[in-house]
Amino acid sequence: MKRRLSPLVLIGMLVSACGSEASLSQSALDQARVQGVAPDLIYVVDLPGYKLAEQSIGGVGEEGFGAFYVSPEGRQVELRIDRGTFSDALCADTPITDADPPTAPVRCERDEVGWYRWGGGRHEYTAVRADHFIRLKGRVGEVDRAALKAAVSGARHATGDGSATPTPPPGPVERGDLPTSGDGAPNNEVGPGG
Repeated sequence: MKRRLSPLVLIGMLVSACGSEASLSQSALDQARVQGVAPDLIYVVDLPGYKLAEQSIGGVGEEGFGAFYVSPEGRQVELRIDRGTFSDALCADTPITDADPPTAPVRCERDEVGWYRWGGGRHEYTAVRADHFIRLKGRVGEVDRAALKAAVSGARHATGDGSATPTPPPGPVERGDLPTSGDGAPNNEVGPGG
């Protein structure tokens, strides 16, 4: 006898999964950790029409996390998480990365998620959580405000409790041009005619 889940049970399961941790490949997590990223600052977002470019994952500042999400058309949205705080006072005084011109005035609106900021053809959402902030930014016209807001609002940790240790970096590469005796320098003797 087949059992069917009631719609309410199914909705409950889906809602409870919304806050669950998202997965990144182990090599992407290792890459971030080897670069000094704090495990509690590794987040992912859901951004319709965009996919995480794992090769872009890396460190930001001393222990922050950064990554790019890309669309099939080549549009990019940048995710950054770093220690610190954000406030109404900082909003207009903090330049928007890649604004054109870099000195473009920054306009701000505060809402229940955080701060929506725009200027110089770029826009972003910044949200504060505990001792860090999450920032998602892109070009005006390539990603809309509602998508940025929803993604920042739903940002979640990509790792568990941070107890996993990174895979050690690979050992030295075996080179065929080094002599087996002597000081280890390549043999650069000049032969006849040279």
